[in-house]
Amino acid sequence: MTETKRPKRPVPTRWRAGLVSLGALALALLGTGPAHADDGTAATPTDLFNGYQHCSTDASAPTFLWGGSGVFVEGVAQGTPPSNPTGSGFMSMQYRAWPVSDPTQITTVTANFATAGNEDGALLPSTALTDGQTYAWQAQTLSGTSVSNWSTTCYFTVDNVRPDRPPTITSPNYPQNVLNQGGSPVQFTFGANGVGDVAGYEYDWQQVLSVIGVPIGDHGIPQPTDPYSDPKHFARATTLGGSATASLIPPEGSGLYTLWVRSLDRAGNPSDETSYMLMVKYDGPTATPLVPKVQFDKVTPFRLAPDPKLQAISPVVSYTVQTFGANGQQTTQVKAAGDGSAELNLTLDGAYGDFFYVSSTSANGWISSSYWWTTGPVGTSPTVSSDLYAENASSGGSGVPGTFTFAPKVKGVASYTYSFNWGTPTTVKATAGGSAQISWTPPQSGWYDLEVYPTTKDGIQLAPYDYYFTVN
Repeated sequence: MTETKRPKRPVPTRWRAGLVSLGALALALLGTGPAHADDGTAATPTDLFNGYQHCSTDASAPTFLWGGSGVFVEGVAQGTPPSNPTGSGFMSMQYRAWPVSDPTQITTVTANFATAGNEDGALLPSTALTDGQTYAWQAQTLSGTSVSNWSTTCYFTVDNVRPDRPPTITSPNYPQNVLNQGGSPVQFTFGANGVGDVAGYEYDWQQVLSVIGVPIGDHGIPQPTDPYSDPKHFARATTLGGSATASLIPPEGSGLYTLWVRSLDRAGNPSDETSYMLMVKYDGPTATPLVPKVQFDKVTPFRLAPDPKLQAISPVVSYTVQTFGANGQQTTQVKAAGDGSAELNLTLDGAYGDFFYVSSTSANGWISSSYWWTTGPVGTSPTVSSDLYAENASSGGSGVPGTFTFAPKVKGVASYTYSFNWGTPTTVKATAGGSAQISWTPPQSGWYDLEVYPTTKDGIQLAPYDYYFTVN
């Protein structure tokens, strides 16, 4: 399992970073105190990262980073640790950084508890960094009295200033304030709105845009990726401060959609968000039963047909059907024929009626509106009658037995489950015709509720019926 580190966060407490002078470091290396054994070995660190981004070894193409809370520099210590009891298992990592414009202004930070083969680092404090300045830095491993060579030099530029204006958005094929025909991807053009260091754009159909994070792999090594490799959410500007285009499909169907967009500079600093609203016409398919009458708990064939305008723009290749019946919500994918139509068999077994939603998917990825089909209310509760105890009336008496008859409204009923005044339920089998009869003697006078529900041969529990009566 990997964890995710996000840029611009405070340094975790387990990373101990402190400023030390070069003079103090030299004295420490010359000392012979008991904290280190002299049998450790130190080799040049590898896997160098700054701000969880790759180290750039090209001074003319530094990595741009936000440095408002400092810049975390890190690498993998190499070598073997000292073996005395007080230092066993730990080495140190030292980092030095300086402005490219003034190499004499060196800042040094250390990570005191590094382990061989694992990423560790320290924070270059914000007080040592100036916005707009380019910095170089190196790392070395310390183990006991052994000190490695300095690593290759990395370069980064501090950029603490976010774009001060939101981007512009236009669409040639889905203008605003117009009810547009759907079916084609929406073509967007994003502009920097005069901000010269915009590197790209981030967008989503939801207002809360994601934070660009960096996954952490084995041995704590960052695994940064290029966000602009995800065209569904990012687009790189054609030039610095330039525009970008995106071809996007709304989440589903017709209605009002809003795309939220912000620009990003080279350090990933975001601008304020702006939005673009567009309206899309209803474009759902149709679903037609292929039998004269739909029957409960029977397989019913349906023909699915696409919206003609959608089919003309890009052929429908499949349908997504969401059914709501006795087994709860289920989703089925149905492949379409060459003309965009499809046939689907459904068993309609909802105790109170059935309905389903169906949407089409076109070859270009467009998802249509959902069409809603329903049986309307279906009566599956039983009918209840009595030879003595009439419904909603007073009759009989305490200790006087009566007969109750249960009859089905739908075919296939196998049993009935009943209870008086919410007592312990009792189940009786139905006859071949689907009815059942019980004899019951009231223990005392008063008001009673007889609740009954049928169960089909397929195990479907149908709607209950409450039969109210009063015993004299």
